[in-house]
Amino acid sequence: MYAYNLFRSTQQDGLVCAVPEERSVPAFVTSPQWQFGGRLDNGEAPLGFDREAAMTGVRFNGFYLFASFQKNETHQ
Repeated sequence: MYAYNLFRSTQQDGLVCAVPEERSVPAFVTSPQWQFGGRLDNGEAPLGFDREAAMTGVRFNGFYLFASFQKNETHQ
């Protein structure tokens, strides 16, 4: 399992780019439309993150791009 650096789109599209720590960061995430969103290791992954898809994406692209979702909290 990789440890990933997460880069979040500043747009409202919910896109997140996960880059293994030992890989180079893709040039597109250095633009102002992206910001560092933390680190992911063996802990709880964000909604929308699929570990198997991430391994395949990294193998072919060097990164994994996914749409992150947030749980809706119920208000009582």
